[in-house]
Amino acid sequence: MALQPGGTFLDRTLQHLRKVWHRIGDHRENDIELQPGLSDEDIPRVHDWFTACLQADGGEVAARTRAAKLGEAYLQLDDQGRKRFLLIMAEQFDCDDAVIESAIEQWRASEGSERVKARQALQYQLYPPRLQLLKQFTELPEGVKFLVDMRAELLRFRKEEPALAALEADLKRLLIHWFDIGLLRLEQITWHSPAELLEKLIAYEAVHAIQSWEDLKNRLDSDRRCFAFFHPNMPGEPLIFVEVALVNGLADNVQKLLDEQAPLQDLQQADTAIFYSISNAQQGLAGISFGNFLIKRVVGVLQQEFSNLQQFATLSPIPGFCRWLDAQPDAMSQQLHAQLTEPGWWKNVALSEQLEQDLSKKAAQYLVLARKGARAFDPVAHFHLSNGAEMAQINWLADCSEKGLKQSAGMMVNYRYQLADVEQNSQNYLDQSEVRRSAAISALLE
Repeated sequence: MALQPGGTFLDRTLQHLRKVWHRIGDHRENDIELQPGLSDEDIPRVHDWFTACLQADGGEVAARTRAAKLGEAYLQLDDQGRKRFLLIMAEQFDCDDAVIESAIEQWRASEGSERVKARQALQYQLYPPRLQLLKQFTELPEGVKFLVDMRAELLRFRKEEPALAALEADLKRLLIHWFDIGLLRLEQITWHSPAELLEKLIAYEAVHAIQSWEDLKNRLDSDRRCFAFFHPNMPGEPLIFVEVALVNGLADNVQKLLDEQAPLQDLQQADTAIFYSISNAQQGLAGISFGNFLIKRVVGVLQQEFSNLQQFATLSPIPGFCRWLDAQPDAMSQQLHAQLTEPGWWKNVALSEQLEQDLSKKAAQYLVLARKGARAFDPVAHFHLSNGAEMAQINWLADCSEKGLKQSAGMMVNYRYQLADVEQNSQNYLDQSEVRRSAAISALLE
């Protein structure tokens, strides 16, 4: 059974944040006592507190105190309460369209230096007050993490509350600015890293669940590497991390790669670095890309440490393949889908051999030809192809876990990063939807 530390350390983080912000509060003022679901009677009080934060009466320290109390109150709300809290911010602290239209008319009617002033006035009116509210939280300890988690909730809530979409977009723009790649720090995670960080590694692993502490220790052994990006304002929180195995040749089976009983690889003989798991650790940073920079930075670090490495590649899942196959109308696809529903089909040697060629061809079609607009339909394929990788090899029964069988009939794919070609490959894919692929992949398409 996979470890589930999330409820433990996330609860500790939440309690810690409440305590820190409670200490900041000026106890000469009353705390904001709200019902967990934010009752109708609470809403005017929250609105007034927002307004007080924006007015900043009493200077920066007082504004910081009010923001801390507001954040502490938000953390004590339940889902319904947080949704109502965010709707107040989204709907009642947006730009005023009538004022914007007036500013536009003044800009159109002005000339010379007055036109410059009118443009500045228009720009000011296009800046919604809620942005100032959001920025106040960054002045608090762990305030950036608070806003990252707030965006994660906005992404969840906006599906049923479209009015939150603009607030989510505002916060995303701020986070893109704050999480510029130049501000991030690359760190190696080892078995000797702080226990709380190792707990987070277990909880955030999104590709191949970490089954035990022994499993984690194996993934951090001498023939493995794990690297993560960190932000200076979130020092204990990985943003994204990658797990790497140092092996000979292209790895073609993730169970073998993660086998705790397998002998250690002789690092002097290893010629290939396999990136077998890349996990985004912060849901609130979804859509803000770090993965391509992470891979390139890690390649540089590994090249310095191991001069004998000749190639860098992934062993990647094909997450949407079985759903795509099920939706295909042709008779072969429907027959294959029916055969995949037979219990234990992958253990039936005769049936497995019968399916291998046809399913591998279908997988190649899915990865190379299936499109969502101009991009590859498969999200993992799109990620690696947009980063300039070559689609190198489809691997049969490479992941026989329940998840692997369900999403891709157990198949996985290697994407190879040939550093001299990545920039051109990326440009060709993004500009012309051209998929750089090996002869083996091309043969499956014939």
